[in-house]
Amino acid sequence: MISAQTLEFHHGKHLQGYVDNLNKLLPGSPFEILPLEEIVKRADGGMFNNAGQILNHNLYFTQFSPAPAELNPNSPLAKQIVKQWGSVDAFKEEFVAKGVSLFGSGWVWLSAQEDGTLVITQEPGANNPVAKGLKPLLTFDVWEHAYYLDYQNRRAAHLAELWKIVDWKVVEERYQ
Repeated sequence: MISAQTLEFHHGKHLQGYVDNLNKLLPGSPFEILPLEEIVKRADGGMFNNAGQILNHNLYFTQFSPAPAELNPNSPLAKQIVKQWGSVDAFKEEFVAKGVSLFGSGWVWLSAQEDGTLVITQEPGANNPVAKGLKPLLTFDVWEHAYYLDYQNRRAAHLAELWKIVDWKVVEERYQ
C-alpha cells in the first residue's frame, strides 16, 4: 500500500522538485536537447541528480497499478527469472533483501543486460542502471520519503507490500 498522503508528498512534491530544478538547469546547457536517459548517462552534479531522480521516479510510478497484471509464467521475463533464481519467489526475496540492505538512500533495480540476462543492482542516490549500459525493468525506491509516512523505519515491510501493485505487464514490456 502507498497512502494518498505519501503519494502527494512523493509524486507531488519530491518528484516535482526534481522537475523544477532540472528545468532551471537545462536552458543554455549542452544537455538542453538531449533525452532524459542521455542526460543521466552523461551529466554529473546537480544536472545528473535531478535528471536521475526524474528518470527513476518515472519508471517507478509507471510500473504500478491499482489493478495490476500478474507475471505471465510463460513470458520471456518470467522464464528468465526462473532460469536465474529458480523461482519468482526466490527472485523477490533477493530483490527485497538488496533493497533492505542498501545503506542510506537509493534504489534497488531489476535490469537486463544486452543478452537478456537479468541483474539486481543497488543504486545509491539518483543512480540509474542506464549509466552502466543496462536496461531498467523494475525498481523500488528506498529513499525514506517513499515509505516513511506509511511504514516509518520498516523498509522491508514497505518493499514486501509493493509486490501487490506491480503491474507485471509493464515490466514484461520493458524487457522485450
